Amino acid sequence: QVQLVESGGGLVQAGASLRLSCAASGRTFGSNPMGWFRQAPGRLREFVAAISWSTSNTYYADSVKGRFTISRDNDKKTMYLQMSSLKPEDTAVYYCAAGRIPTERGSDYDYWGQGTQVTVSS
Repeated sequence: QVQLVESGGGLVQAGASLRLSCAASGRTFGSNPMGWFRQAPGRLREFVAAISWSTSNTYYADSVKGRFTISRDNDKKTMYLQMSSLKPEDTAVYYCAAGRIPTERGSDYDYWGQGTQVTVSS
């Protein structure tokens, strides 16, 4: 089992930056690819970014490419999502997940956090 806890969400104005964290505990963290997903009210959950266990490979949704950066510190068992140039359409609950392969498919992830709210005002 891997337990995941997100933090760092909040209310910011458009153009601001936020850094989300995902702290992991339980089974080995370093061997799991990790990902960030988000879900806005009335919308389906969508992929944001993913990172391989070795941190050498990262993947992004087109909507966040160039603005968001995913990273992880395996020694600290923590994953991050640095978000910059935030837009109102980035407003959502952000979830971190641990899985088997770093893909955009939610079904490839076995463990999920409870989520952290990010609200971007215009």
